[in-house]
Parts: sequence; structure tokens; C-alpha cells
Amino acid sequence: MTERSPMLPPERTRTLALASAFLRGVAAAGLGLGSLAVLVTVLWISSPYPDSGPGGALRAAAAVWLLAHGAELVRPDTLSGVPAPVGVVPLLLVAGPVWLAHRAARDAAEPEEGRRRPSQAGAFCAVTAGYLLVAAGAAAYARDGSLRVVPDTLAFPVALVVAGAAAAGVWTAAGRPFGPLPSWSPLVLQEAVARTLFRDRAEAACRAAAVGAAVLVGGGALLVAVALGRNAAAAQDSFLALSGDWSGRLAVLLLAVSLVPNAALWGAAYGLGPGFALGTGATATPLGLTGTPAVPHFPLLAAAPDQGPAAPLNWAALAVPAVAALALAWCVVRRAAPADAPRAQAWSPRETVLVTGLAALGCGAGTALLTAVAGGPLGSGALAAFGPVWWLAGPAALAWTAGIGVPAALLLRLWRLRERGWAWRRDADAPEGAEDTGGAEADEDVRKGGDGNGADADPVPEEAEEGPEETGKPRRWWAPWRTGAPSDSTVQENQAEAAAGGPAPAGGTTEDDPGFEPYDFLPTDPWHEKDWHGKETREARWASLKQGSGGLMADFPAHVPAAPRFEETPATPAGEKPADADGRGATP
Repeated sequence: MTERSPMLPPERTRTLALASAFLRGVAAAGLGLGSLAVLVTVLWISSPYPDSGPGGALRAAAAVWLLAHGAELVRPDTLSGVPAPVGVVPLLLVAGPVWLAHRAARDAAEPEEGRRRPSQAGAFCAVTAGYLLVAAGAAAYARDGSLRVVPDTLAFPVALVVAGAAAAGVWTAAGRPFGPLPSWSPLVLQEAVARTLFRDRAEAACRAAAVGAAVLVGGGALLVAVALGRNAAAAQDSFLALSGDWSGRLAVLLLAVSLVPNAALWGAAYGLGPGFALGTGATATPLGLTGTPAVPHFPLLAAAPDQGPAAPLNWAALAVPAVAALALAWCVVRRAAPADAPRAQAWSPRETVLVTGLAALGCGAGTALLTAVAGGPLGSGALAAFGPVWWLAGPAALAWTAGIGVPAALLLRLWRLRERGWAWRRDADAPEGAEDTGGAEADEDVRKGGDGNGADADPVPEEAEEGPEETGKPRRWWAPWRTGAPSDSTVQENQAEAAAGGPAPAGGTTEDDPGFEPYDFLPTDPWHEKDWHGKETREARWASLKQGSGGLMADFPAHVPAAPRFEETPATPAGEKPADADGRGATP
């Protein structure tokens, strides 16, 4: 037998778990840095005339990797001798480091069988510390290269980006919970967050805001694609002028691809109205390009509009925020008035307006954040301001989505509820919890005369069964004169009283039901309607039965014509017929 190893104390296992999380952060950062270093090294090897040795290529790779985290770089060697900042972050490169940090934190905090995991706070701190340690080493290594890192940007935004990705990973490992707010938050907000209804509305607002922002970015990408198609010759000339060999063209192509999300956000800002800056003295808007742009030779910048007033075709870019607002409203209304839910579950107009306004606010905040990271300086002087202005693009997105989205949401809500307007009685009379049994089956039950829960109700009158083309009246499913079907116990009691010879109640038996028609079982063919089952003949016979039954038919609906009253005769013993002058019974 093999001797079992003694169990480690809890302090030792906790330390090992934290060390494992720390190594996961180091590995995530090293994997991202190594991948980019390999790509830069391959380009350097394939270049026929490299500017520096392999050390310079690796330092440039470390600087570009930090740029993907939001760090600002500086080019010390310029023609003017003044260091030139480089602050435009290729957003496509950001996806790799953020995903790696998120994955490392999620794996560190996720429980596994046979392995002790650290606490959520411990996993977050360990992964973040390991990742930032590699980032600090890369910044120190790139200090002597052609691209240097501004030290202040290592704390913000590099550390903020890594911490945010790690926190999202820990939250994902915990099942994405929505825990209580801190104790210092307002009590009203804590109670609101604790309610499930508030969470549903907040989730709907967040989803709608994300949809609106995505449509804005997609519309901006479409505008850029159309502009590049119109200026394809200029884009091709810029691409060929930057490099003459295939390795240089490959590098330019990779850089252009990594800047495609930036170009899409620039197009979104252009469609919103504020536009984007092409230097400190030029701004491109749907109304035209003002000032003198300082545009370097680059293929994506060939999509910039020409100088002067814009053509009417450029005004079509304003359709992008309008479509985004409609998409946001549609996303809200899908939750406000579900297609397969009863009318009672639909949100009120006030709730719909509130959620749409919150979604518009979230869309504006997201647009401001994205446009803030999409631009930046490309040098000093005229290129110090490049890209969209976030504090103009964010409020513009809010104004577009709120101004169009709120009215559109209300109209869409009414449109989705138009076919369920007949359900007003069911919504008003349904007991608590009845709305949970809604859907197509309940709607069909109500149309047939039921209560929406499977129980039978009064039969649908003949006038309601006949269509408008047959009776000339609108189709109706309700009967204003009815007070509801009696219960089974009431029917049995009334039948027992009638059998005992007692007074007949006003309702409770089948014959007493105002909706009961004793001739409904007869055929309704046209040749029968003329002689036996005609409407006038049937009403006359039914009136005669009513008169002969005494009080049994006292509550018959008023639409049946009343017959002449008969004089009552004294009661006679059982088995004998009342005598009159003619020997036929009661005398009129």
C-alpha cells in the first residue's frame, strides 16, 4: 500500500491558490506580449531594409502592446526635435489583452473539483498584480526604443483596463450575480435593486442601450465603407505610396485592419452630427468640411469628405442615428409588450417611457466612452487633436435616441397591443396570477366565450357568431345582460326545489339561463328557417313558453317581445284541469 500524503493546512492551501492566480495573470500578459512580439519579429525579418536590430523590433513590440492597453507613446526622434505623442489606440488590438485578462481571472476564481480556489477578492488582486508586473517590465524594456511609454498612462488607463477585465472575469466565474448595493448607498436605491421588477427593467434598458450603440457603430462602418468605395482610387494610391515591398504593405494592411473599429466610431460621430476633427483646424460634419485638414497619407483617411459644403447625399448619414433610435425603441417594446403574453403583463406607458429614457442615457454614455478611446493625438501642432470629440458625440447620441426612441416606443407599444384590445374584460376580471396562464390558448379560449383559464362561460349569442357580413353588426363576444353562469351546487339546489314543487328561482336551472334557447338544437338550414326555425316564429313560441311558465322566465332578456298577459286562475287540485268558459283552461 502506498502511504497517503498528509493534508496541507488551510493557510498553505490558500497561499498556493493565490500563487496560482498570480501565475495565471503573468501567463496571460506574457501570452499577449509574446504573440505581438512574434508578429513584429516576422515583419522585421521580412523587411529588406530594417531601421534597427532585433532589440529595436522587440522594444517596438512591447510599446505597441502597451498601446493596446491604452498607454500613450512618444516618438523622441522627429525632424523638428520635439517629441511627438502617439495616442490613437487601435481598438482591434485591445480585444486580445482584455480577453486574456478576463480569462485568467475567470479560471482563477472558478471552482474545480479537488482544488481549493482563492476568494473572489484574492483572485482579482492576484491576477491583476501578476498582469501589471509584466506590463511594468515591458514599459521599462521599451524605454530605450523608438517608441517610449508615458509613465503616467501606466496607472490610467492601463491599470484600469486590466483591473476591469479581471473584475469581469471574477464576476463571470461567480455566475454574474447582482448582489446588494453597499451600505452607504441610498436606502431607496437598495430597495429598488432588491426587487425583481426593477432588475428586469434595468436589464431591458441595458440591452436596449447596447443594441442602440451597436447599430450606431455598424452604421458608422457602413458610412466608411461607402466613402471608401467612392474614393477607392485615392485609398489605393495612399496604400501603394506608403511602402513598395510586400512586407511593408502587409504591415500597413495589418495596421489598417486594426484601426477599422476606430474608423467605424468616426463614421458614427459623423452621422450623429458633431463629426470628427482632422487636426486642430478642421472638422468634418454632414454639413461639410471646415478648415484646413492635416491628413497624413493613410488608406482609411481617404474616406474623409472633401473640403467645402457637403452634397445632399452626405446628409443621408443622419439616417444612422435615426435607425439606432428605432432599434433601441424596438428592443424596449419587445419586453414592454411581449407578443405571446396577455395584455395585463404589458408595461404601462410611463414604464415604457422611463425604460426607453434610461436606455437612451446608457447609449449616450457608451458612445461617449467609445469615441473617447477612438481618437487621440498623432503628433504635435496641427495633429494634436485627431478624431471625434467625446463630449459632443455622447450628448448627440442621447438626444437622437431619446428624441426619436421615446415616441417610437410608445407608438410601437400601441401597435403591438392593437390586436389584443378585445382582452380588456379578461384583464380587468382575471384573478391574481391569471396573467401567468396567458398566451395563444388563453386568447382562443376567451374568443370562444371562456374566461381565459380553460373554464366554460356563457354561450356566445347568435348575433356574435354571425359575421358582420351576415348580420350587418360588428362581431361581439360579450353579452351585457348576463351576470355569469351559476355554479354546479346552485343548479342542483334549484333543480331539487323545482322537483319538490317549490317556487322556482330566478336563475340556476338550464331553462332559467337567459342564454338558453330551447330551439337551438333544431336545424338552421334555409328551408327550415322559413317555416319552423325562423327568427320571428321562434321568438313567438319562446314568448308563449315564458308566459306559461309563470315566474320561471321572469328574467328573460328585454330584446324578446313580450306577449299579452293572461289572467291568473284559482289553483286547482292536482290531477284536475282548470275550467273556463270554453273548457280549455285559462281565459285571456
